[in-house]
Amino acid sequence: MVKTDIGYTTIDSIVVRGLDLSKEIIGKFDFVDMIYHTTFERLPTAREKIMVNAILVTTADHGITPSSLAARLTYAGAPEAMQAAVAAGLLGAGSVFLGTMQNAAEMLTEAARELGPDASDEAVRDAARELIRRYKQERRALYGVGHPIHVNGDPRVATLRELSRAHDYYGVHWRLMDAVSQVLSAESKKNLPVNAVGAIASIIADMELDPMVARGLALVGRSAGLLAHLMEERKQPIGRAAWELVLQDDPRNQVP
Repeated sequence: MVKTDIGYTTIDSIVVRGLDLSKEIIGKFDFVDMIYHTTFERLPTAREKIMVNAILVTTADHGITPSSLAARLTYAGAPEAMQAAVAAGLLGAGSVFLGTMQNAAEMLTEAARELGPDASDEAVRDAARELIRRYKQERRALYGVGHPIHVNGDPRVATLRELSRAHDYYGVHWRLMDAVSQVLSAESKKNLPVNAVGAIASIIADMELDPMVARGLALVGRSAGLLAHLMEERKQPIGRAAWELVLQDDPRNQVP
């Protein structure tokens, strides 16, 4: 038998994780409730809901990015297929942009495996040094530190850290992420503060969620931002202008 435990339908009803969608969910669940109900088969606690909402809001948008440009350019070519434009914006969520939250959460989860929740500051710093040493030796990217624009510190991190402390999710993974930033900055003699990727990865790990959830929530949040870009693109298009700018930048192109 081919089936899913998430839900099924009958002539008169739709059932999602054992609850009637029309009678027991719509109007009673908010979106974070639904994410938890479908994914974890339970409702979130109040503090879980606050943190997941913060992640969704944080990842929704931050202006012109590869994902928003991909969405706008696709919409410019196929305005009848808005879903294709959103999909194009999400397809680039990988190990460089947006999807790095999963990579960072995996990194922290692995590195903190031998650390208990009450690990000393010295033990956390030692784990950070070992993580940095191993990643450099293996020529692997270190996730969660530095930012090409916010060189003096990602403004989102302080708020996310404060929320985590307020709701008891500033744990060993957050401490390890902060230690990685401090040790790496000292060793490289460069300012490499924790960025939003590192903050969200720390939250996911300290909430004891599967690292895959980090990327999933980022995609859900970014979908809302891409919708906004496409609504704006319809009224104030810049996709074609971006294309023409690239053409004009290469003197070999002859454009009117």
